[in-house]
Amino acid sequence: MARYFDVHPENPQPRAVAAAVDLLRNGGLVAYPTDSCFALGCCLDNAAGLERIRRIRHLDSSHQFTLVCGDFSQLGQFVRLDNAVFRAVKAAMPGPYTFILPATREVPRRMLHPRRRTVGIRLPRHPVTTALLTGVGEPLVSSTLLLPGDEAPMTSGWEIKERLDHVIDAVIDAGECSEVPTTVVDLSGDEPVIIREGAGDLTRFG
Repeated sequence: MARYFDVHPENPQPRAVAAAVDLLRNGGLVAYPTDSCFALGCCLDNAAGLERIRRIRHLDSSHQFTLVCGDFSQLGQFVRLDNAVFRAVKAAMPGPYTFILPATREVPRRMLHPRRRTVGIRLPRHPVTTALLTGVGEPLVSSTLLLPGDEAPMTSGWEIKERLDHVIDAVIDAGECSEVPTTVVDLSGDEPVIIREGAGDLTRFG
């Protein structure tokens, strides 16, 4: 049965955050809010958690997972950025964007695109997500919480707990989330490619 953490959206209770961080560090898989919609997340070294996300969402080996980072200092460790790409990313984040970039060797192969060796990155603007990432001290491996057969992500923590109670370890509920996912932009080539239109403004990449 999944634990349920009801936290304040702007000032999440330290005790609840600490309990969720301990759960993540001990191999847990959690549903947590972001500035776009709910996501499933686990720690970077949690191979079993990654496979659980695949099973829950019915994802194949070509799915592009995302590293949700706490700050810009983490980016250079996990993705390769030239100056132009860094400026584009820094101008857009924190915010509701996911950028596809070439991964460094610090990223486990199991979460890379199998042919292109790329990975998604994002820096969300959400106090609860920021508190989690600060506590864990590393990026979370994440994927939008969109279940097979659903047309949109779930927006309610209680609904997530009811539907996923026996397949995840915790739900962190800070109130209703949007059902609009991030805008996904592939910056791994010579020109930006819009992979998914979402909450982020596309005009800066037009």
